[in-house]
Amino acid sequence: MLFRTANLSQLGEFDAIIDVRTPAEFAEDHIPGAINCPVLSDEERITVGTLYKQMSPFEARKVGAALVAKNIAKHLQARFRDHPKSWRPLVYCWRGGQRSGAMCIILAQVGWAAHKLEGGYKTYRRDVLDRLATLPQNFSLRMICGPTGSGKSRLLAALADSGQQVLDLENLAQHRGSVLGRLPEQAQPSQRWFDSALLQALQKLDPARPVYVEAESNKIGAITLPDALVDTMHAGACLLVETPLEVRVAGLLEDYRHYLADPEMLIGHLQALHRFHGSKQLEHWSSLIHAGDFAALVAELLTLHYDPSYFRATSKHYPNLDLARRVPLIDLSPDALREIAKVL
Repeated sequence: MLFRTANLSQLGEFDAIIDVRTPAEFAEDHIPGAINCPVLSDEERITVGTLYKQMSPFEARKVGAALVAKNIAKHLQARFRDHPKSWRPLVYCWRGGQRSGAMCIILAQVGWAAHKLEGGYKTYRRDVLDRLATLPQNFSLRMICGPTGSGKSRLLAALADSGQQVLDLENLAQHRGSVLGRLPEQAQPSQRWFDSALLQALQKLDPARPVYVEAESNKIGAITLPDALVDTMHAGACLLVETPLEVRVAGLLEDYRHYLADPEMLIGHLQALHRFHGSKQLEHWSSLIHAGDFAALVAELLTLHYDPSYFRATSKHYPNLDLARRVPLIDLSPDALREIAKVL
């Protein structure tokens, strides 16, 4: 063998981590810090896979080898040409098989100390899941509870600015965690990408210090939280944010102003509540939207839907809520939140 192999514990020993999978595979998730140098494009991988199934493995390998050689040559000319002989790259593909092996052979022939990751991305993915099954239990979580619009996310940001440790799950999931929580022009990441980002965030935290987290359900949009994290959240000490309804409405109108510019999108997203409230209520809310009375709409959504469901869920899953320290928030301005953060 012209190249050596390495395992996950050796990631820090290399000058570059090269992911040779397709751009689509890389976009779904990858080892942190890796660069994408695909040996097959998304279209080329489909072509080779079709040949493998419909003709024969031999025909697929002939075509695939030519494509891989062409693409590796492009990377040598464009991305690797200025690296010194001492450069040490680690290469991986899906399972540590032919794609990473082909790249390693060429790099080793040039004279670089190329290594292939044992087991490829699948080994990394398994390690992420294993760590997420245990790591959250090492932390003492302080859960910020309170109904929708009470300023939990803003308080979390203020705590971070004041030097406290926070875990911002909604930011990682790119979603505000409700029926209307989709961010404008921002798709959620894949579950795998979220898991990798979550593990990185947890690894940066100090277990000896408390970590502030916003109380969430086990799902944020399409993203599912690891069971170990959910269990640790449920067992955490609670802070209960208390914010007047009118302050909550004003804050939500500010945070969700993209809906004000697209009433039809708002009406469409509200259809998800039909099974809870029926056609008549949805028609009423649509009429408020068409009339531009968004403040009345938000107030009704809070009192009729979000608040009852939130307190049912938190009282069921957060047993320490009855012992929660109460945090009155009558002002959601940055200055007011900074003062609250200092007190906490």
